[in-house]
Amino acid sequence: MGYIMEIEELERLREWFASYCRSFITENEADNRNYLVKEIHTRHVCENMALLTGSIGLPEGDRLTAEAIALFHDVGRFEQYRRFSTFRDDISVNHGALGGQVLHENRVLEGLPAEERRSILHGVTLHNVYRLPAELNERDMLYARLIRDADKLDIWRIFVEYDGLPNPERASAVGLDLPDLPECSPEVLESLERRELVRLATVKSLNDFKLLQLSWVFDLNFPASFRLALERGLIKGLAATLPADRSVTKALGIISDYAAGRAAQGDAHA
Repeated sequence: MGYIMEIEELERLREWFASYCRSFITENEADNRNYLVKEIHTRHVCENMALLTGSIGLPEGDRLTAEAIALFHDVGRFEQYRRFSTFRDDISVNHGALGGQVLHENRVLEGLPAEERRSILHGVTLHNVYRLPAELNERDMLYARLIRDADKLDIWRIFVEYDGLPNPERASAVGLDLPDLPECSPEVLESLERRELVRLATVKSLNDFKLLQLSWVFDLNFPASFRLALERGLIKGLAATLPADRSVTKALGIISDYAAGRAAQGDAHA
């Protein structure tokens, strides 16, 4: 039998993460809002991970490893914001790769078996890539797919809530400093019509970024992920913040139909 993570080990990792988050608190409330949004996001992603691993019947030890990945998936965001005052990877640093570096430099995973360290680091460093590398082994691929779904579900929540907040209460970095323009880029809408992930390079506005996020439905992996997105009204909520012109409405219909069809599928261990 291979290594099985124990709850005591996960608790040690939780304590380290809480202490790490506290180390970023400053006297600047605007900065603190951006750090806090990532700390709260992490808590929700851990909750999503528990639901997803439960839906596919993962054994307890594997579920704890998956939660460790959820706990650390955005650990690089804190140092990223401290250095660059942004959450935009394209103009700063890849926050997934930086997260792996933070864990290594702080020796957070020391004491875990090499295979377990590798699984956690793969989950952290690959959670934000455009496509997962095909050469991952079966276990690491499963973890990577789980964290990507758990993460997407909560980013949708963040954006639905963000849109409803007055500007002074918003975490400034959430919108990536993109201009809030009324139109949506044709390249973005064309990607959605092809049922493809929108590439960040084609995004020119906050509305484009919302459509990029909605394109994530084409990259979700588990029926439970689709069901949670629909039950929580996340897709509908984010879609309601977009302009109601014909091309946008058509794209949103494609997204909604796809999500509803995948939600109806039965759960299976992927």
